[in-house]
Amino acid sequence: MRRAIFAGSFDPVTTGHIDIVERAASMFDELIVCIFHNVCKEGCFPLQQRIDFLREATAHVPNVRVDVFSGLLTDYMKQKKANVVVRGLRSVKDFEYEENHAAMVRHLMPESDTIFLLTRPDLTFISSSGVRELIRFRGPVKGIVPLPVEQAILKLYEKPHRG
Repeated sequence: MRRAIFAGSFDPVTTGHIDIVERAASMFDELIVCIFHNVCKEGCFPLQQRIDFLREATAHVPNVRVDVFSGLLTDYMKQKKANVVVRGLRSVKDFEYEENHAAMVRHLMPESDTIFLLTRPDLTFISSSGVRELIRFRGPVKGIVPLPVEQAILKLYEKPHRG
């Protein structure tokens, strides 16, 4: 079975993430979308809500599984018997960061490989950090996050603003 891991914080998941998921899933028998949970860092959305967002946003892709892990990516890969990491790239800046990350993964797990998928040109401006900035200032998120995430953000906007 060809199994790959697409890992990130997905805080929140964006339409750019979903594009990468859909495209990567067509290349593998199973794609595990894994939220790497940093217990020392509080996210914009609670972990369980991010899991729910991802499950709902990827439900239409039958060979995608959503999971959570805290620790080294290579430990998780060995546990799941996966030797491919999928990463999305929006720009050269992303490539420089991801190239170093891929080299470290390969150092720790020589049998592994990383596949880079270029983000569609119309989605290159979308990032989770950009969405978090929009949330902070109550900006429009329509079209840059999946519908369940958009609805959750609109509910946040109903609460008093703390800017």
